[in-house]
Amino acid sequence: MQAVSGGTIDPASFKAGMRHLAGGVCIVTSLTSAGLRAGMTATAVCAVSAEPPVLLICVHRDTRSHGVIGEAGVFAVNVLGMADQELAQRFAGTMAGEERFDDARWTQLLTGAPVLETALASFDCRIVQAVEVGTHRIFLGTVHAVRLGRGPHRPLLYANRRYGGFSASFAMPGSEEEL
Repeated sequence: MQAVSGGTIDPASFKAGMRHLAGGVCIVTSLTSAGLRAGMTATAVCAVSAEPPVLLICVHRDTRSHGVIGEAGVFAVNVLGMADQELAQRFAGTMAGEERFDDARWTQLLTGAPVLETALASFDCRIVQAVEVGTHRIFLGTVHAVRLGRGPHRPLLYANRRYGGFSASFAMPGSEEEL
């Protein structure tokens, strides 16, 4: 075990440590003023407040999604299940633009941001604040609509450059699966 003390650590050490932090996998989407969709795979999503409901997303400033989200002022967070691993890889890869949205069913809620029909949950948000930190911008968005998925709830996780999940599925309270 190597400990580093005093000052700032190098980015490689930070990234190596962060690979051990498992995160839920989401696809964050938005829509340009010309109606073109943009999206990216993200694990940097967090609930900020329940009253009012606010989420935050962290987006690298060099990505196309960053510009689209900032311009549009809206975004949707689509929480992925185990069945959506291929889609997570597609949105994390080099494929760009509308092609990323092929082979999946999409809809919209209130803001117009694309919402994945197979998502475990989708949060439709309007940006209320943006903060630049290092290479990223943190977008805080108020949640204007939530769409909950149906069926077994097996969230997709990401850690140490691999996708995985829990060994048990999660049931929504009051669902037949829970009984």
